[in-house]
Amino acid sequence: MILRYLKDKTESMRSTEVGWLLDAEEGSFIWSAPTRLNSDRPPARHAKSASLCPAVIEHEARFFVVPCPISVKLKLTIVPQTGEAALVNAAGDKSEIRSKTLVKMINVVASKEWRHPDRPIIQISTPYVFLADEPVYMSLLPPFNYFRAQRLPGQLVSGRLPIHIWPRQMLWAFEWVDISQELHLERGEPWFYVHFETHHPERQVRLVEAELTPHLKEYMQGVRGVTNYVNRTFSLFKIASQRRPRQLLSKKVR
Repeated sequence: MILRYLKDKTESMRSTEVGWLLDAEEGSFIWSAPTRLNSDRPPARHAKSASLCPAVIEHEARFFVVPCPISVKLKLTIVPQTGEAALVNAAGDKSEIRSKTLVKMINVVASKEWRHPDRPIIQISTPYVFLADEPVYMSLLPPFNYFRAQRLPGQLVSGRLPIHIWPRQMLWAFEWVDISQELHLERGEPWFYVHFETHHPERQVRLVEAELTPHLKEYMQGVRGVTNYVNRTFSLFKIASQRRPRQLLSKKVR
């Protein structure tokens, strides 16, 4: 029993390696590396400061920040004839990003697929892919530790998936609650957080840049686009596990 305890203790102390990569055809330099969450705060002035609380430190150490790649001002209009939402580049000619590029980057979800009939959803495609060679679940969450002077007119649609068998490009999905307000995004500001869960809650996660190897690319082809064919994509996890190569994570060498 003692040997088993020591084995479990050693196993829990080992860090879990999670890979990230950019699967982008162009413009990959606008996408920055995820970084560990680090609260912007001055040095503690008291031994009992909240910034020194072990629970706070432990909590923040398990989140990683993905920064926004573009600066853009958007507004939505509802087309009376169809009830569908149409996206407008509110900055016009002063926008840093070309409107034709914005159209390729952002998708307005059809109204019949909204979670609420009066809340349009837009999706921004990202090239971020996260993966692991041991069981790891990743959650995509709003940047709750970041204070914005101007509140967003809606909320991020969060999600959770097993990245050890389901590595795919992440989507930034936004539910637009108040369509009378514009959506302003600033390049470099916290855009979303990612949080990782393993079999051992005590473990720390070490994020490393991964290589898009041929066998990883081939495996990801099995994941890509499955929502166009089936409703419950999680039902495909068993097949994904059976077809998964033994190793998907290879560190990128620069």
